[in-house]
Amino acid sequence: MSSLPTAPAFTAATAPGALPVLGHGLRLLRGPIGFLSSLHEHGDLVAVRLGPTTAQVPCHPALLARVLEDDRLFDKGGVFYDRAREVAGNGLVTCPHRDHRRQRRLVQSAFRRSQLAHYAGAVQAEVDAAAAGWRPGLVVDAFPVCYGIALRTLARTLYSTAVDAELATGVERAFDTVLNGLFRQMFLPAPVRRLPLPANLRHRRALAYLHAATRQLIAAHRSGDRDGADGDGTGGDGTGGGCSDLLSALLAAGDGATGDVARGPGAAGGAGGATGAGLSDAEVHDQVITLLAAGTETVAATLVWTLWRLSLHPAAAEQVRAELDAVLPHGRAPRPEDLPRLAAVDRVVSETLRLHPPGWLFTRITTAPTELAGRPLPTGSTLVFSPAAVSRHPAAHRSPAVFDPDRWRPERLTPAARLGFLPFGAGARRCVGDLFARAECALVLAALLSRWRFVPEPGADLRPVPLATVLRPRRLRLRLAER
Repeated sequence: MSSLPTAPAFTAATAPGALPVLGHGLRLLRGPIGFLSSLHEHGDLVAVRLGPTTAQVPCHPALLARVLEDDRLFDKGGVFYDRAREVAGNGLVTCPHRDHRRQRRLVQSAFRRSQLAHYAGAVQAEVDAAAAGWRPGLVVDAFPVCYGIALRTLARTLYSTAVDAELATGVERAFDTVLNGLFRQMFLPAPVRRLPLPANLRHRRALAYLHAATRQLIAAHRSGDRDGADGDGTGGDGTGGGCSDLLSALLAAGDGATGDVARGPGAAGGAGGATGAGLSDAEVHDQVITLLAAGTETVAATLVWTLWRLSLHPAAAEQVRAELDAVLPHGRAPRPEDLPRLAAVDRVVSETLRLHPPGWLFTRITTAPTELAGRPLPTGSTLVFSPAAVSRHPAAHRSPAVFDPDRWRPERLTPAARLGFLPFGAGARRCVGDLFARAECALVLAALLSRWRFVPEPGADLRPVPLATVLRPRRLRLRLAER
């Protein structure tokens, strides 16, 4: 295991092989993780060209950690967030540094550990509904199944009740269009994005639908039109002042707002508002869109990759099955209090996230002149980073390409491994829903794997969907077999 270098040891380089006009864009399209993971062979900070943009890629875990820890100097921005703000507005994930502290403080209450108990029932309900007609020998399309579970679970936790099936299907289709087109929109010049091309028109219609559906759901929630929602406002820890669902928590945070933000829902822009002000209606809208975008495809992709990895590694699968038999006697449903005892499940999720982090490319913009790895960076410089590339760096792990859940056992875990584990980001911008996402994945996997084995069908295509926002396989069908 190599030690982490001090700052003077970092090296800067330029990636070879850039093409005229396209730069390294074609290599990124054909094999994004392979290309990004290879850059460390040239240096710790590597310049690449994405079309007309020159971007700096921090490849070493310690160098990237320095960038992510200073979210004022390396602010969220660049071509990725320009396009993402068209979807999520000025939400917690996309907002710049000036708005982040206030938003995070207001949103954080929705993700307290005590709230997880409220959300676990939604997970089990949706797993039961998805698997109600399953039988041995049935072949299921893995991603749509897992996406449906994730979307409907999030809908239940957002609204305390099942969402109308037609609306859920519409949101699913709209997000599929928007998120799968996000990187395509990112690389297209602005004049081309404005043309009435079929792909552009589909993207605009899907965006309009998402924003309209979100306004409808928030309005229904405010008016009390929530079949089955308890809305008692009692916190899961018994302290009072909590909320029974995520949207209630966001609206409660909005009770102190001094007035609506004068901008259209979903539009980019500053949050405004003085310190201590709650979320405005437009900001609640942006947070709901953010939660739907960040908590559906990401969870689904993690579940799919985990099922695939376990199908290829019988020793790891047997560890999980033995643990589930001990923790969930007679096949009972998993509960939140079981999570600390599901160590093998947690290790498998961690190793899957290391090799297949859902978000595979992000950008930052420098807000002042600085220096990184000895290379001067003027204000407005673009940085690109990939959690998948850093987590496969030899400075973080021995045999980094090998699927080995036991590397996450406490006695084997190293500071270097922690530093290179970035599926949820790091620093002040670390994902606010990381505990929620990990708990959801563990509970879904426990419920499924305690009943079924999943065997990949021939013809799987594990290449990433081209230019998709979330790293997921193009096609993976699984045959169900009894335990």
